[in-house]
Amino acid sequence: MENTMNAEVYTHQNRGRAARTVAVLGAIYAISVFAFVWLNAAWWIIAALVVFTLPAIWDLATDRVAGLTLSDTQITWRSGSFEDYRAYGEIEKVRFDTRLDFSVRVTLVLSRDRKLRLPYDCLPPHKEFEDELNKRNIKTERHHFSLM
Repeated sequence: MENTMNAEVYTHQNRGRAARTVAVLGAIYAISVFAFVWLNAAWWIIAALVVFTLPAIWDLATDRVAGLTLSDTQITWRSGSFEDYRAYGEIEKVRFDTRLDFSVRVTLVLSRDRKLRLPYDCLPPHKEFEDELNKRNIKTERHHFSLM
C-alpha cells in the first residue's frame, strides 16, 4: 500500500484578544475589588496579585497573533513577530510531552538529535495536531508527565 501526502493545508491561529482572557481578567479584578473593599485586604497584597495579570493585558492590547500551518512540504509557525519553518524531510519525529500541569509541549526532533521546541501559544489542540501530523506520515511520540 502506498502512502500519499495529503494535499490539504491545515492552519491553526490564536489571537491575543480572546473572550476567555477578558472573562478571566474581569473575574480576577472583580475578586480583587471585592477583597479590597469588603474584606479589607491590604492594598499591597491586591497589587501583587494584579501584577500577574499584566502579560494578559498586554496580549489584549496588542492582539498578538500566533499560529501554525502544515502544508504538503513543511511546517510553519509564528508567534508575534517571530516566524520559522522546517521541511518535513528535516524532521525525524514530533514529540508531545504532557507536563504535570497537563499542558502539552511539542518538540520537533530534527536530524542529528537537534531539538526545536514550538512556542506554546502557536499550538493547536494536541490531539488534532497529532492527527494532522499522522496524515502527513510524520512520526509522533508521546511522553506523559515528564518534568523537563
